[in-house]
Amino acid sequence: MNIQIRKDLGIILLVSIFGCNNSPETVNENESMSNPLLSEWSGPYEGVPAFDEMKVELVKPAIRKGMELHLAEIDKIAGNPEEPSFENTIVPMEEAGKELERAFVYYGIYSSNISSPEFREVQKELAPEISEFYSKISQNTELFKRIKTVYENAQEDSLPAPEQRTIELIYEEFAMQGANLNEEDKERYAAINKELSELYTRFSNNVLADEENYVIYLEEDQLGGLPESYIKSAAKAAADRGKDGKYAVTNTRSSMDPFLTYSTERDLREKVWKNYYSRGDNNDEFDNNEIISKILKLRDERVELLGYDNYAQWRLQNRMAKNPENAMDLMMKVWPAALARVEEEVADMQKIADAEGANITIKPWDYRFYAEKVRKEKYDLDSEEVKQYLELGNLTQALFFTAGELFNFNFTPVEEGTVPVFHEDVKVWEVTDKDSGEIIGLWYLDPYARQGKRSGAWATTYRAYTKLEGEKPVLASNNSNFIEPAPGEPVLVSWDDAETFFHEFGHALHFLSANVKYPTLNGGVRDYTEFQSQLLERWLYTDQVINQFLRHHETNEVIPDALVKKIKKASTFNQGFATTEFLASAIMDMKYHTTDPENIDPDKFEKETLKELNMPEEIVMRHRTPHFGHVFSGEGYAAGYYGYLWADVLTSDAAEAFADAPGGFYDKELAHKLVKYLFAPRNAMDPAEAYKKFRGRDAKIDALMRDRGFPVPENN
Repeated sequence: MNIQIRKDLGIILLVSIFGCNNSPETVNENESMSNPLLSEWSGPYEGVPAFDEMKVELVKPAIRKGMELHLAEIDKIAGNPEEPSFENTIVPMEEAGKELERAFVYYGIYSSNISSPEFREVQKELAPEISEFYSKISQNTELFKRIKTVYENAQEDSLPAPEQRTIELIYEEFAMQGANLNEEDKERYAAINKELSELYTRFSNNVLADEENYVIYLEEDQLGGLPESYIKSAAKAAADRGKDGKYAVTNTRSSMDPFLTYSTERDLREKVWKNYYSRGDNNDEFDNNEIISKILKLRDERVELLGYDNYAQWRLQNRMAKNPENAMDLMMKVWPAALARVEEEVADMQKIADAEGANITIKPWDYRFYAEKVRKEKYDLDSEEVKQYLELGNLTQALFFTAGELFNFNFTPVEEGTVPVFHEDVKVWEVTDKDSGEIIGLWYLDPYARQGKRSGAWATTYRAYTKLEGEKPVLASNNSNFIEPAPGEPVLVSWDDAETFFHEFGHALHFLSANVKYPTLNGGVRDYTEFQSQLLERWLYTDQVINQFLRHHETNEVIPDALVKKIKKASTFNQGFATTEFLASAIMDMKYHTTDPENIDPDKFEKETLKELNMPEEIVMRHRTPHFGHVFSGEGYAAGYYGYLWADVLTSDAAEAFADAPGGFYDKELAHKLVKYLFAPRNAMDPAEAYKKFRGRDAKIDALMRDRGFPVPENN
């Protein structure tokens, strides 16, 4: 999931979080302002990014000039001799930095979608400079005095709701970033950010290096059990790397997961598993353990300057959880049930292995393989059979149908060449209101894995909606890592991948449906913003989507009712594995950020903590520490990975509201409330208040436990 750039922050978050260095060097005015990465967007839809003019060598001068221009705007605001007011301080702050915002759109594409060794050198050089730039804003004494005056005046005499929420969020963010510190502590705070920025960049580039460097090439006689679609994709992946006649298992989840599920070659499963889960942990130049230790110490020192006991305490103060104790309490309510379910799952798998005479004890690289056998035995459900009805084009149409029913959006393909794209794989759709025909925005889709593209799936915006900035069309994107098929072959995905596709589209709908006045209100609360996306996954299970879009890629026949019933019946299958691998990562994240980091050795700390938690030997954390990019390539999810579970409590509770509604998941009245309270406000409304307006009460954990087939805790 991608983190939005917030121009009101002292720290900027992209794939990595940036720190500080020397002042941005002055660049030739004429040369910089002719830089297409800085230029105001032109073309249709009130301007679109000039992706066809991107060049790596343009990035550095664009970012540097953008920072220079933004700082000039900030200095003008800070030096305004008039009495501070919302209109002469906050509004110009919200309007500032447009050139830099545009430059960062291209920077984000290079760092996430089309990275290269040349760009990584640029990234390393720019990261500390960017951090210093943001420190100059967050620690600008005169600017903060004006913000504080507006904030204190608003506490005595409230402003209209959008303005009140905006000034409160801005003041809170500046205070969290050290604006109230003395000059000496501000200097140290900025220096810490500088060092962190460099570490975050190194961390993420190390993981990417291990993903690119560890590729396993198979021979014809090593393909046992693998589906034909996987074999063809693996052949193409090998050919793309100059290995014609071989089959490549790349070191990404999209390649690893199906290989471990289907390959009958146990020794190869072990090798693929070890490659994937050892990313950043190979005791070589790309090892991340020392970097992690430094990150933890610097984070702890930084929040100590602000008077907090630990990083998690600082991080969670403005989240729904409020403090690490509440987050841990939720996780530990679910953890025992997850462990109990894992024990049952492993017993079922071991029984099958024994019956087959395998003479093995289930290991982590066996879990997916034997879980698939259990699935077939218990539910007569073959994942490969299901995939035949999950073709990417049909699933894309299912997304559009869902958006039309709930949001009244219509999606129309944009003719190729009308809108520039950064890679030939990227397709673009125009989004309009179904009734009025009004243009809402554009939706970009970058579906396939490639070298230089970070793994996983995420959503981002190139331009967000705000009334202050003229209500221009939203430019939203989704990015996946489906394995590109051989020419003429369909893209068939797993049920889990189909859910993820819906999930990320939920983020795009959140961007497209925004109805806010100020850019700051387009932000979000991390343990809340995943909720809307997780909720959208539920529409994949609805009859309307199933009957129209889940069709066999060859015969076009709708997925049989019997198979759908098996899928729904098996919906709680393997929840022990799914919940435990996620919670292990989330609990470790919280432990790292509530423990004195002085003597933490990451590898040792991970092993000892998981042992104390009674982590099953057959499962590993979803994201082991050395490649836990959510937490160590930036700060978006640091001490916040639990947020997926927190959001899932809301998701399950809200899903039951739809299930109980007269019109079910397509109930018009509830859909209206969904958009009005949960999507359109973004961060213009307190999340807890917004959920209550939708549901009529706070969320309860009961629905989550029912969803996962776990016992509901008593006295909840």
